[in-house]
Amino acid sequence: MSPTHPAPTAPFAETTMPTPTTVTTRPEWTLPATSARHARERPEHPAIVCERRIVTYADVHEASNRVAHALRTAGVQAGTRIAYLGRESEYYYIVVLGCAKVGAVLVPVNWRLTSAEVDHILRDSGARVLFADSAFAGTIERVRPGLPGLVSVVLVDGPRTADPGQGLRTWWADAPSGELNPSSSPDGPVVQIYTSGTTGRPKGAVVAHRSFFTLPAALRAAGVSWLDWLPDDISLISLPGLGTAGMGWFMHGFNAGLTNVVMRTFVPQQAVRLIRELGVTTTFAAPAMLRMMLDEQDADRAAFASMRKIAYGGAPISSALLTRCMAVFDCEFAQIYASTETASVATCLPPSAHRPGSPLLGSAGLVCPGNEIKIIDERGRTLPPGQTGQICVRTPARMLGYWGMVEETDRTLRDGWLLMGDLGHLDENGCLYLADRINDTIIVAGQNIYPAEVERELGEHPEVVDAAVVGVADERWGEAVHAFVVLAPGASPTPRQLLVFLRARLADYKLPVAFHVVEELPRNPAGKLLRRVLRAGVSAGGTP
Repeated sequence: MSPTHPAPTAPFAETTMPTPTTVTTRPEWTLPATSARHARERPEHPAIVCERRIVTYADVHEASNRVAHALRTAGVQAGTRIAYLGRESEYYYIVVLGCAKVGAVLVPVNWRLTSAEVDHILRDSGARVLFADSAFAGTIERVRPGLPGLVSVVLVDGPRTADPGQGLRTWWADAPSGELNPSSSPDGPVVQIYTSGTTGRPKGAVVAHRSFFTLPAALRAAGVSWLDWLPDDISLISLPGLGTAGMGWFMHGFNAGLTNVVMRTFVPQQAVRLIRELGVTTTFAAPAMLRMMLDEQDADRAAFASMRKIAYGGAPISSALLTRCMAVFDCEFAQIYASTETASVATCLPPSAHRPGSPLLGSAGLVCPGNEIKIIDERGRTLPPGQTGQICVRTPARMLGYWGMVEETDRTLRDGWLLMGDLGHLDENGCLYLADRINDTIIVAGQNIYPAEVERELGEHPEVVDAAVVGVADERWGEAVHAFVVLAPGASPTPRQLLVFLRARLADYKLPVAFHVVEELPRNPAGKLLRRVLRAGVSAGGTP
């Protein structure tokens, strides 16, 4: 039995080994080609619904053509980085497509980041143009003087206007609506999404057009429907499109020609209402989002009667929550395992495995068609089933690399394999079980938080000598951030003072929910921090 597991070509079976499926990239796998095709074949079909605004595929194609022409007039060339800072709307995706049509690369910027964090992404990417909501004009004013390469800022919604998109329409007012020929290639870059690693320094993962096409094609070729996007579906975009999860879910749906329902930001009450009123059939959400929807007053089977399939991932899910979800949503469920670097789904626990009492509910499922997976030890040797090591994935959807970071790319991509930051093992049937994260990433409601980043800022406090941050299981959010600090002699800052100090430096979702003062941090003889000891102390109700 081979310890390296390729993707399956047959429906999920608990006792059979998967067999290989090959994915061949096709020339038409580009976003401009898809936009043009839908404009021809289903021009009046709703492509995006946002705040009761309905935008057809013909509308999206024409508007993104105008954005592309306006960008070209502004001197944007193939490979130019274009940033977007703002909440989601139809205009965000129109800008994404407009960039693709001129060969530029869209750099999404999380609107919850601090000015310093925004500055780093704009500076590192070398963005020439920034599209932004007027609500973030203050952030732009603070960072722009230090960014001479940022030559233009376009306020998407105009100056505090109640008409979203008015500013963007004014900007492209004189631009033609005809199609451009950017000579797009499936292997060409289209978006650059920032993530972080163990150093806490954000890295720009460059994603190609093909990343949004390979998974559905491989699933169809394998004859499985673990995940699917149907032309008549109505898909709710729950996770933000500023990351690969939300962006990928939107683009898979867009490529299928379905209707995407976009929320400016996730609000559980609004999500439940949209599902009920619009007849939403599918979505992808973090477990915390599913819990928040279920906790709404109007959340019952009748509210979710239209749902046919829900994908979930990004954080662990408890058996109690999953059981509740299956009972109330009353539809198919699929769990996915992925990362920014995979740019698409790596493994999937399909609907057939979601049944009460199934031992597979504790796993991350099988490798998706078109992919391969293996487990390696510290020397890079492939481990047999049952042995825990680093998870490695080979997928045609993977990122092209980290922007401007050759050595970091080489450490992550080796001989076609993507080295994940997680530990796990495969069972005899090729089912993946996660053990721990090598890089100790904390995931709160689907948002990645990197301890080194928080620890670095804590270390700037004049009364903090040493600091460590860990994620602790949390019933509502999946995980919660706990900070451990060693204080300088005679120092006694209160938790609130530490929180206020961090609030000016970090996005709100990265802030610790608790601060534990300790005499020293647990480390091994080599000086390596023992985070598991800290986590265990909190889980036991105390501190180390």
